[in-house]
Amino acid sequence: MKSQTLRTQRMAQGAVIAALYTVLTLLAAAMNLAYGPVQFRFSEALTILPIFTPAAVPGLALGCLLSNIWSGYGVADMIFGTLATLLAAIATRMVRNIRFKNIPFLAPLPPVLINAVIVGLELAILSPGGFVWATFWSIALSIGAGELVVCYVLGLPLAAALERSGATNKIFK
Repeated sequence: MKSQTLRTQRMAQGAVIAALYTVLTLLAAAMNLAYGPVQFRFSEALTILPIFTPAAVPGLALGCLLSNIWSGYGVADMIFGTLATLLAAIATRMVRNIRFKNIPFLAPLPPVLINAVIVGLELAILSPGGFVWATFWSIALSIGAGELVVCYVLGLPLAAALERSGATNKIFK
């Protein structure tokens, strides 16, 4: 019975994370910040959550999949954007215990690097001129810079606030 309760709790956590990710992405989309070579998705701050719960891994992937339904890049973005988010969430979960002065400084790095490469490749391949290395590097750097700002400036303080408040023990038990 206890494992069933934990499983149900994790499914609920994942669903809430997916919903939050989707809403925050659509908010960024309303400001023209969510899709394309320049992205500043507020939802990417949530990519820090795998340090607290494994439920964040599928939750973030599902949230990205749902968010990318509205992307102008169609099925490709639903597949490759979601893949990037899934891999980044797994990698974040893997580095969750590497800390400097009890701060998980490496945790925001996987979303920055993985999204820069995978989404950069996706958008460069789908660009009107086809794949060109210069286009890839330009898009990858742009995506990476946006991710860096959101993940480190919003995500890392979010993680610290959750830990300081003790919310992680209550929400992600």
